[in-house]
Amino acid sequence: MGSSPMASAGTASPYRPPTVTGLTGLIDRSARDRPGSPALIFTEDRVRLSYAVLGGLADDVAARLADAGLRPGDPVGLVDANTVEFVAALLGAARAGLVTTPLDPSLPGPETATRLAALGARALLTGPGAPAASPEAAVPTWPVRVGFLPAGTVTVTVDTGERAAPRGGGAAGELTPQDALVLFTAGTTDRAKMVPLTHANVAAGVTAVCATYELGTADGTVAAMPFFHGHGLLATLLASFAGGGRVVLPSRGRFSAHTFWDDMEIAHATWFTAVPTIHQILLARSAQEYPGRQAQPLRFVRSCSAALPTATAQSLEDLLGAPLLSAYGMTESTHQAAGEPLPRNGTRKPESVGPATGVDLRIADVDGHACPPGAEGEVWVSGPAVARGYLGDPTETAHSYVDGWFRTGDLGLLDTDGCLFLTGRIKNLINRGGEKISPEHVEEVIADCPGVAEAAVFPVPDATYGQRVGAVVVVREGEATESARILRHCRTRLAPYEVPERLQVVTALPHTAKGGLDRRELITRYAS
Repeated sequence: MGSSPMASAGTASPYRPPTVTGLTGLIDRSARDRPGSPALIFTEDRVRLSYAVLGGLADDVAARLADAGLRPGDPVGLVDANTVEFVAALLGAARAGLVTTPLDPSLPGPETATRLAALGARALLTGPGAPAASPEAAVPTWPVRVGFLPAGTVTVTVDTGERAAPRGGGAAGELTPQDALVLFTAGTTDRAKMVPLTHANVAAGVTAVCATYELGTADGTVAAMPFFHGHGLLATLLASFAGGGRVVLPSRGRFSAHTFWDDMEIAHATWFTAVPTIHQILLARSAQEYPGRQAQPLRFVRSCSAALPTATAQSLEDLLGAPLLSAYGMTESTHQAAGEPLPRNGTRKPESVGPATGVDLRIADVDGHACPPGAEGEVWVSGPAVARGYLGDPTETAHSYVDGWFRTGDLGLLDTDGCLFLTGRIKNLINRGGEKISPEHVEEVIADCPGVAEAAVFPVPDATYGQRVGAVVVVREGEATESARILRHCRTRLAPYEVPERLQVVTALPHTAKGGLDRRELITRYAS
């Protein structure tokens, strides 16, 4: 059961999504038709880089990488914050026919080296937001730098002094000429896996985002999410480029609540996308930092990569005067697989992440059979945005990919209108004496308690029941919410076996680099 990228609410929208063929020519149309239009705004000086100039930088990077001996299909790593160097390197590598793997700059050196070796990367491109070269890496590090001449000319250099690593290592032999990117999964509950995305996958994923939110040349946004993961890369950067819009890069290459609203004004922003953690930070600091009536009017705000508490969503909508639209996606579906429509294009349903966007969705039972509307099961995804499998892991590929469908591991249901409701994650379920408990559901209930900013629920080992329910909670600044009050709130809204039997108020929860809850670290800290 699926849904078109744009659900209709009676009157068809005149919007037509851009024609996207892949990563290589993503900015070509804007560079040709609107060469002077800003693609990026960056640094503390708010430098504006046009589509034409950005295209020239990408061409220069491509030429230097080819001169260094790299050939189409070769994999390279890319480590940087959200900088102009990251963007130039990414687009340049694509124009050279390379397969690029963005990596988290906060990863320890040995982990970066492990991922590069697993991929079989021939070189590592780095920008100013990358750490110093790691001695563990067995591939050369080639710094990329963008500079400015006195006459205003923008230049790019790639220091390729060290020869590229030999071809054919790691999983490089599994890549195809159609591949554009390899992204690592977040790895919060399992080890990170390598997901190859073709240019066709990228085209489908980016088109779905553009179509859902009708992104175009009038739109601007701020890069609040990191580019090394699909949320920031595909939904913020590449979808904006496909639509011909503009992106502000925070001055230090990463989200800053202190400068966010100033950046939004510089961008003439019409939207932004972020994880719930960032939304909660912006809401908590709104009294001191949100500019109120002087703020740039927004068409919409998007939330993805984790569940956003209903109370937070409503408070943000009231504050910003714009719809807050939830979306659902994963690396294996080239980010977005479902999304709430713009109000004029469809009906929004509380607690739903909307209909499918450019893919087909199925709710499957334990035998893989499609469930009827309203029945809970595992969410399966199929379509042109879905990756073909995992590199270097045939066992996991065989388990997760079945007859053209990707098994997400998420639990949910589809209603009769095709709207998706997520209910949890199979691997996160807590088994208390045979009762299966969704920690995401308990977290949502706790988050609705007055004074609670964020909650995390996890299994606690137990000799009698196997597992019990534990929880840690962050209270909003200035609130006096205590554990006893939170538990009383839970008892009125949860089954007795779902109520946490251990609850602790803490100052902060562990999060991944992209802002999602780090459940492995959570269990390590609090479950013993």
